[in-house]
Amino acid sequence: MINDALVSLDAEFAALYADFGRPSIASERLIRASLLQILFSVRSERQLMEQMQYNLLFRWFVGLGIDDQVWVPTVFTKNRDRLLTTEMSRKVMAAILAHREVAPLLSDEHFSVDGTLVKAWASMKSFQPKPDIAPPDDEGPSDLPSPDTTATDQPEPPQTETDPMPRPTRQHRNAEVDFRGSKRSNATHVSTTDPDARLYKKSPGIGAMLCFIGHALMENRSGLIVQGDLTEADGHAERRAALGMVHRHSPGSTRKLTLGADKGYDAAEFVADLRQAYVTPHVAQKSRYSAIDGRTTRHKGYDLSLKQRKRIEEAFGWAKTMGGMVQTVYRGVERVRSRFVLTMAANNLARLPRLLAA
Repeated sequence: MINDALVSLDAEFAALYADFGRPSIASERLIRASLLQILFSVRSERQLMEQMQYNLLFRWFVGLGIDDQVWVPTVFTKNRDRLLTTEMSRKVMAAILAHREVAPLLSDEHFSVDGTLVKAWASMKSFQPKPDIAPPDDEGPSDLPSPDTTATDQPEPPQTETDPMPRPTRQHRNAEVDFRGSKRSNATHVSTTDPDARLYKKSPGIGAMLCFIGHALMENRSGLIVQGDLTEADGHAERRAALGMVHRHSPGSTRKLTLGADKGYDAAEFVADLRQAYVTPHVAQKSRYSAIDGRTTRHKGYDLSLKQRKRIEEAFGWAKTMGGMVQTVYRGVERVRSRFVLTMAANNLARLPRLLAA
């Protein structure tokens, strides 16, 4: 199945490489090795290359002979980052789902959507106040210098032989920090390790953390993920990503689709956008001020969608326990998004043997 999916992407791979220069790592091998790392929970590229030295199963799946040399970890990561963009990860997922044995398992009418937090590769100590922008220096040649400038421009007195040698003060790289009583928000603070990470929490009663939000669109027949996305964390990210995934999966569709979701998606603007796109919002109702009325809840399919939508948590659970997405090791929303989409594709591969055997 992987062979057929990668063969269908030959034209995409050929456009990425030039006809001259030193030969690079084949795109098919980069994708196979990345899928192995996710499926077998290999925590780093260096450990993956180490296992490929002696693991014949890994060599066979990637396409290396028993005497072929394994790549240097840094060379592998550089080539993989150039290849596996978000768009390429989505094409790999689409190629797997378009396989002749997989396509009959998919539903093209009933879907579910949800989001999960992905902890960023940044600590709370890196969440520092944003640097203030200094005003431009508008002093002209005729302007009088300010007192601060005069004081700083004066030459320092020469050191005598009796002055002690200055010793630089070294700050411990993991110094203790007391956060008690300090107010921090995304408007005033930013992570120095990963500026794309945001301080966010999804439910009350838990602590906020630096994270991203991963999104997935699942078809309800077999529970396979058909679209994936990852964005910066904020209160509207899930609804924006849900609309984007629906339009990306069924662009310009005039068929009546259904979309199941939890109470976090029960917003009047989101429901109106779904209805305008010919999508019936099977969204769980809030206890008060719900945008879902009897036009939707009176149908039997509404209860079925609410029951089926919970299966999307299985994909998130697999991605965090097996795929290493409980905390990403990548920095930057683009790299984390690409990895998250590829992890959703690997989750489909892990489930397909049982679905095809049924």
